[in-house]
Amino acid sequence: MKNDEIDTSTRLSTLVLKNPFMLASGIMDEDAGSMIRIAKNGAAAIITKSIGTKQREGYANPTIVEVDCGIINSMGLPNPGIEAYGEEIKLVKKKTSIPIIGSIFGRDEKEFCLLAKKMETYGADAVELNLSCPHAKGYGLEIGSNPEKVGNIVASVKSSISIPLLVKLSPNVTDIVEIAKTAEKNGADIITAVNSVKAMKIDIETGLPVLSNKIGGYSGRAIKPIGVRCVYEISKEVDIPVVGVGGILTAEDAIEYFMAGASAVQIGSAVYYRGVEVFKKLNNELKEWMKRHGYRKLLDIIGLAQKNRRG
Repeated sequence: MKNDEIDTSTRLSTLVLKNPFMLASGIMDEDAGSMIRIAKNGAAAIITKSIGTKQREGYANPTIVEVDCGIINSMGLPNPGIEAYGEEIKLVKKKTSIPIIGSIFGRDEKEFCLLAKKMETYGADAVELNLSCPHAKGYGLEIGSNPEKVGNIVASVKSSISIPLLVKLSPNVTDIVEIAKTAEKNGADIITAVNSVKAMKIDIETGLPVLSNKIGGYSGRAIKPIGVRCVYEISKEVDIPVVGVGGILTAEDAIEYFMAGASAVQIGSAVYYRGVEVFKKLNNELKEWMKRHGYRKLLDIIGLAQKNRRG
């Protein structure tokens, strides 16, 4: 069996992906040039930077610190605003053929609906609701930890657009499955799990937090077991596709997510550690692993741990 005989394509609602590796929101996705570069290096889809209704500068430096097994960031959702960002999406759509998924954040249903409709107008193939940013006051986790608010926002956005709707959830909640089920009930087409984990770093020489915002979101290899657990628990309880995110640096990492029930995965910090070519590398590594283990289709791996679970 040759590599070109192995099918790693996958499907998320109406989105057909040539492979299961998507660019996660917040990594090289603020301007058209970097997104086009990512597309040329094998990404199957791109999730844009999270965009709000108006330009936002974010927090003062320092906003990022590298720690053991990952990175803590507290950017504060900096973005150019939806009106300016529309030009970036239009340019990307002219130069690429892969799905572009517009990530949005807002304070309430009205803002989310406005942003979602504009993303669709600009050419986005789907919308991802950022209901899980752990460090931006008034946004993200403050909304996404409340099932009622999640349900209302998802229902409102779903009724205002005709493209698929992804809902990105946080591991920093009491019951992520309850929130995922609420999102599905109110019209979500796809669940994304998970965003970064709340964390902080203290400089022991000064006794001060390193980040200007003190608390940030921890991403990287250390959070993979958390992400895998969340995908496993969610995929047992919902009938819509789940996309895994968190700590994926190798194909073996991604395979854990697939076996837990993920139909695709998003790649973030691996771009930092392995370069923009990581998407091609991961897909080749995945094909090699599948060939060694006798699998011809990615579908044969997805949910394997669900089928084989004990008890």
